Amino acid sequence: MKITLYMKGLDCANCAEKIRAASEKNPFVKTAEMNFMAKKLGLEIADGSDEAVIREVKKITAELEPDVEVVLSEQGNSHSHDHGEDSSDIKRDVAKIIASVVIFIIGLVLHDSDYSLWIFLASYFIVGLDVLVTAGKNIIKGRPFDECFLMTAATVGAFCIGEYHEGVVVMILYQLGEMFQSLAVRRSRNSIASLMDIRPDVANVKHGDTIEQVAPELVNVGDIIVVKPGEKVPLDCVVTLGKTTVDTSALTGESVPREANEGDSLMSGCVNLTGLIEARVEKEFGESTVTKILELVENASAKKAKSEQFITRFARWYTPCVVIAAVLLAVVPILVSGFSSQYVYNALNFLVVSCPCALVISVPLSFFGGIGGASARGILIKGGIAMEQLAECGTVVFDKTGTLTDGSFEVTKVISEKCTEEQLFSLAAIAEQASTHPAAMAVMRKFSGTPVKAEITEIAGRGVCAAADGRTILAGNRLLLEEQGVRSIPEIKSAGTLIYVAENGTYAGVIEISDSVKPDAEKAVAELKNAGIKTVMLTGDRRSAAEITAEKLGVDEWHAELLPDGKVAEIEEIISASHQKKKTVFVGDGINDAPVLMRADAGVAMGGIGSDAAIEAADAVIMTDEPSKLMTAIRISRKTKGIVVQNIVFSLAVKAAVLVLSALGLATMWAAVFADVGVCLIAVANAMRARKIQ
Repeated sequence: MKITLYMKGLDCANCAEKIRAASEKNPFVKTAEMNFMAKKLGLEIADGSDEAVIREVKKITAELEPDVEVVLSEQGNSHSHDHGEDSSDIKRDVAKIIASVVIFIIGLVLHDSDYSLWIFLASYFIVGLDVLVTAGKNIIKGRPFDECFLMTAATVGAFCIGEYHEGVVVMILYQLGEMFQSLAVRRSRNSIASLMDIRPDVANVKHGDTIEQVAPELVNVGDIIVVKPGEKVPLDCVVTLGKTTVDTSALTGESVPREANEGDSLMSGCVNLTGLIEARVEKEFGESTVTKILELVENASAKKAKSEQFITRFARWYTPCVVIAAVLLAVVPILVSGFSSQYVYNALNFLVVSCPCALVISVPLSFFGGIGGASARGILIKGGIAMEQLAECGTVVFDKTGTLTDGSFEVTKVISEKCTEEQLFSLAAIAEQASTHPAAMAVMRKFSGTPVKAEITEIAGRGVCAAADGRTILAGNRLLLEEQGVRSIPEIKSAGTLIYVAENGTYAGVIEISDSVKPDAEKAVAELKNAGIKTVMLTGDRRSAAEITAEKLGVDEWHAELLPDGKVAEIEEIISASHQKKKTVFVGDGINDAPVLMRADAGVAMGGIGSDAAIEAADAVIMTDEPSKLMTAIRISRKTKGIVVQNIVFSLAVKAAVLVLSALGLATMWAAVFADVGVCLIAVANAMRARKIQ
């Protein structure tokens, strides 16, 4: 079974990873995933062990982070994000830092007096008492290697060798860095909180002449709901009465409202702008669009990218190794040449530099920012893994019908001979009036009159023959007419389905029925090719239709007449032929695309019209019907990964340089402070740019 625990007040990424690792050691826990951005710990546990596991997690959390409260996610409001508590925490931190800085300045003015040590100590304890207490508790519990211990050792050591002002400044800057880091995390978390605003509060259910307000979770499929202007649509539904315009920007990223008339489908979470409507509920709340979107975004940061996993492993070994090096740096020279405060000073610099905060927080924050930026544009990316795969994309494979084309058949061309177009449609309608084939239905939608009654005979694989008013009418493929002795039938190359029509053995004309290419599909393919990405189209359609569509779009490669297992085989062949460092992305929308979406390195579902199975199987979901947004997703992923690489390289390079200089006695504690707090703030600020990527 699976349970999710909400970690109220969790603001330390390093501590979050320690809680996860310790929880996973529980014998009843199979797997543990920490979603730091959503403050959630997901656990897969043995049946019946939930109470014991929760008690153990609470115990672990109390030891590592005493201020964090652990509750089952349904018991606490996991979407509130502790805004009130956060505000009071920030005010308290600001007050401490200001008070400490004021006293520190007084200490600098009176540095020659007998009271300077006590003034500096007062400043130090005001800003750093909580760090000292936490460090002491962790040492007693046998967990010394955390940032509180490092800061305590470095600053107390500075006082011991007479560097009072440096000890105070290190603690002030550390607390200042922690505050800004928390603000950055909370700001990113607010993007989740703002997204939660699309969650509807109530649904107005109509029972006869009365309307009852109930929670959306209690509404059943088939119920009629009333949505007033200004209200959110609470569930996925179909309009049964009235017309309006709806704002879908929170779901699709599209700023222009769209009209909704009777018979139109509406997604939950969009806002009714103008008219009162009644609608029939199509899905339960748990299966609705708004619920799926919120789950996708909330759980995205739990799926860690390779770079995040690397940083987690790196941080686990980095701090203990640097602490050991600091001890050796102080002890070995003293044993060789005698005591010198410079050796201790160099070791203290090592301790200050050894905090891995810049890496631990900036990398997941970058991915979360990119995911948030993509969701604001109607693209849901399911975590850092998916974002890395999209960033490394070298080949994009498109399904044709419903992805590059509209998926709805329409009459696109009429070629008549010896009769008018209207007469040709009249003949075709007589033959096709009883058929349920999509091509026949497209003809009937185009025909404005009422066809005469006819005796209709269907000829399998060919078409139909109709007898009406002494006339014999044929409507079907070319073979049908040839087999019935019709002559002078022209060869026509078409991307669509051709319905040849003949009357009394004489060729009358042809009607082309096509699944039209989406307006921006050509743009999508062109953008991908310009970015150096190979494009491939797969379809179950016939070769002639596929060839014309491929030529129109300009795809590099295409394969036709494929069944679902054939598409999987093609994807596997494309992946095996691709360069190892390049990933293959498949884009599809239908239920039969689910196996291919799962087999590709990254699957992208066209969620605006896509099936639930495709959305579940995909690594990313495009909420609109625009394939060109795939390039937007790839661009955001590439830029986000670039920011991650920048943070890793910058942080490691600065820390390595200061460590070397400290070992040689060439770096001051100010340089060490920059390598810790300064690098952390710069990395976090850089990570925040990911939210603004266009």
